[in-house]
Amino acid sequence: EYGVCENLRKLEITGVSCRDVYAKLLHRYRHILGLWQPDIGPYGGLLNVVVDGLFIIGWMYLPPHDPHVDDPMRFKPLFRIHLMERKCATVECMYGHKGPHNGHIQIVKKDEFSTKCNQTDHHRMSGGRQEEFRTWLREEWGRTLEDIFHEHMQELILMKFIYTSQYDNCLTYRRIYLPPSSPDDLIKPGLFKGTYGSHGLEIVMLSFHGKKAKGTKITGDPNIPAGQQTVEIDLAHPLQLPGIENLCDFSELSRIVLEVQEQVRREEQEEERRQEEEDRSQQAASQPAAKPLGGEGAEGEETAAGAEGTTQDKAPASQPFVLPMGVISRNEDYPRTCRICFYGTGLIAGHGFTSPERTPGVFVLFDDDRFGFIWLELKSFSLYSRIKVSFQNAEAPSREAFDEMLKNIQSLAT
Repeated sequence: EYGVCENLRKLEITGVSCRDVYAKLLHRYRHILGLWQPDIGPYGGLLNVVVDGLFIIGWMYLPPHDPHVDDPMRFKPLFRIHLMERKCATVECMYGHKGPHNGHIQIVKKDEFSTKCNQTDHHRMSGGRQEEFRTWLREEWGRTLEDIFHEHMQELILMKFIYTSQYDNCLTYRRIYLPPSSPDDLIKPGLFKGTYGSHGLEIVMLSFHGKKAKGTKITGDPNIPAGQQTVEIDLAHPLQLPGIENLCDFSELSRIVLEVQEQVRREEQEEERRQEEEDRSQQAASQPAAKPLGGEGAEGEETAAGAEGTTQDKAPASQPFVLPMGVISRNEDYPRTCRICFYGTGLIAGHGFTSPERTPGVFVLFDDDRFGFIWLELKSFSLYSRIKVSFQNAEAPSREAFDEMLKNIQSLAT
């Protein structure tokens, strides 16, 4: 069932039966298979627990080195569970560079488990914390601290090392699901790598919710922690970009976006007013006319959706795209054509997630696997590229379960 018992030769060599493998390994640890987000303060992460032969392995997936957003994901094992010579499952911590050593896993509940290393001395290096930091920096960023000239970036990197290394692979994990898809979605939802300035590359989950699309951080930083909704795209408000000669002018793009922002604000106020009138009408009536009101709402939605469809149909298959002068991008290798753009908002905050606010921006769809977001207030650009990994045991049992998962990880981040 789990792709293990097909390798009977290994089982015969180790003297372990299929029954033992199922009862003492697969059945016992079946609840930890799938995707998980570790509780590492604002940083989060992405853990994939899979069956591999006679092992269950927890792989931590890491974005490629900044700013190479189109490169494949990196991954490293954090723990493994196996059933070899012994008649009970053995848990081993894989953290550090001294090989597997004694660990422990506790399944708190169906959608939560924790790991503990029982030999943290295996994580230490002979050169002390300085050697550990240099090794971590090469693995995490692919460079030395001397190669990073930006002082603020150096501070952020050092802060992350100090914060994350204190856990010593003793972590709590909470289940996450891949977003469900629909034929009406703009592109296939899923996980993406995105550029976030001095914070490097982060993992974002793109999901669709009717006339909205949401980008939720799976990994995060001290400004916007993992679990928060980094971008929201208003699919009911496509943007018509100016010609390529005018697109270079940031003030022209800003004018277009702020006009749409004002339009959205008026529509929200009108919707609130209409809803208040409906509530008063229902309270006044002895028999609330719920059906007619619902019909009017549905008719209004169809009209809006029709207008949206018309707008998208009129949009060219592709149009030239270039970042306006003054907009900073970590990766200059972004596509020079795009399919369509939408009004959206991006979440910004001070260090420690202080004074968070949603600010206007532009969602730029390049193709099925890449999109971008222009942060108007920050004058910066984030480029996102799809994570092309086939994750198993990661589908949400229902749309409601997925929505509940999003609420849970956001409330934990807050």
